[in-house]
Amino acid sequence: MTAVADRSLGPELVRTESIGEADVLVIGLTSSDDGPVIAPADAFGDVLDADTRAALLTALRAVGAKGKPEELTRVPAPAGLGVDSVLAVGLGPAEKVDAEQIRKSAGVAGRALAGTATAVTTLSGLDLGAAAEGFYLGAYQFTAFKSVKSAPKPGDQPVARVEFLVPDAGFGEEALFRAQAVAEAVATARDFVNTPPNALFPAEFANRAAELAKAAGLHVEILDETELEAKGFGGILGVGKGSSRPPRLIRITYAGGDKKVALIGKGITFDTGGISIKPAANMENMTSDMGGAAAVIATTLLAARLSLPLTVVATVPMAENMPSATAQRPGDVLVQYGGTTVEVINTDAEGRLILADAIVRASEDEPDYLIDVATLTGAQMVALGTRTPGVMGTDAFRDRVARISQGVGENAWAMPLPAELRGDLNSKIADLANVAPHRWGGMLSAGLFLKEFVPESVEWAHLDVAGPAYNTGGPFGYIGKGGTGVPVRTLIATLEDIAAE
Repeated sequence: MTAVADRSLGPELVRTESIGEADVLVIGLTSSDDGPVIAPADAFGDVLDADTRAALLTALRAVGAKGKPEELTRVPAPAGLGVDSVLAVGLGPAEKVDAEQIRKSAGVAGRALAGTATAVTTLSGLDLGAAAEGFYLGAYQFTAFKSVKSAPKPGDQPVARVEFLVPDAGFGEEALFRAQAVAEAVATARDFVNTPPNALFPAEFANRAAELAKAAGLHVEILDETELEAKGFGGILGVGKGSSRPPRLIRITYAGGDKKVALIGKGITFDTGGISIKPAANMENMTSDMGGAAAVIATTLLAARLSLPLTVVATVPMAENMPSATAQRPGDVLVQYGGTTVEVINTDAEGRLILADAIVRASEDEPDYLIDVATLTGAQMVALGTRTPGVMGTDAFRDRVARISQGVGENAWAMPLPAELRGDLNSKIADLANVAPHRWGGMLSAGLFLKEFVPESVEWAHLDVAGPAYNTGGPFGYIGKGGTGVPVRTLIATLEDIAAE
């Protein structure tokens, strides 16, 4: 069994009206021409009175604090404050501080608090929800596969408890509940992505997702390779036939209301490229090729936890793309679910093949909206870099999802589906080819391929998160190395926006 669900929980997040017995006080600093300023300036006067603020600013300026975004400065606490030290985190100019900057700064602080038992913060006076998300996600660690020899020592363990100062006992209860639920869902997606492929192959991924869904009271259906063949899921079977670990299709249903949203996530548990094999360098990062599936599963569970008044059906195809004597070949023709035939020109363009099957199956439920998420193309990173998802689809819904994503800090960018590229997907022997005969607009061509399987009557968005779902560099903000959980926050905010229509 995989250790996906066995990681220790993130920090305990609680509201408090006093410093209590915390070890560290975390405060925010904005920058100005006159030096750093403690923010918020007019909150928690009973904790940070004028004399204490003045003493803190003197100490912080003495060691060079500027209040630059995500700058960390730690000083001994002034006498009588009730904590051992104060950690100041920069927010940048006051006029530019928004929820995302608070989230980033809290994330940096949360990571720096490793080894701390209890921290208390005034960042809750700026935005309690954003601060809570940032601390939780910044403190995230994945250590399920570390032995005792290399496991984090006590001083490296994540902060155990973060207390958020509030003006009274009833303040921010709903905001904190939502923030923790969202952060835990992001962590669930990160856990799935960070689990190595020998421990998270298709059958195990489906079983683990089913465990979580059933525990939440949701309906689950899993199709194994025999059922997939009987029902005609040629795309999923074609991609999975090269592996000794057969594919799966899992469907998870949260029935919360009349509006119906279909979520689809690419679940390639490891991608060698198949017969069109990838270069060896950095292939280990292809453990992340199920990042779309992880996000969709986590979001569906989160929709149920938040009791959103709509129905969400996750349709998640899972396969391992391997080269072997049984693997599909360039030149093969697959019959997708629903009957469309596809000539496989490149076996490394496998994600769109399994997504096409899932889109057609999900469309049979007649959803009002359909969103698919995939680590689909290297072209996404060429076009938009490693931190900006591309979103394509029906114009109005595409723009809506992009706007929502930018509002929550995941920053998806709307991209076109140029009609002139569609002809490049024609095949001489089948209905479609799975790739164009050139490398121009590869992200857009993949979107056009998927569009062929989406009913015209449904509002559709396709998110390509090839780079944003997995961070191969160093930590930044509330993002650590490895799985990021993108785009869980975009998806849940979109579902909330639909529910509020």
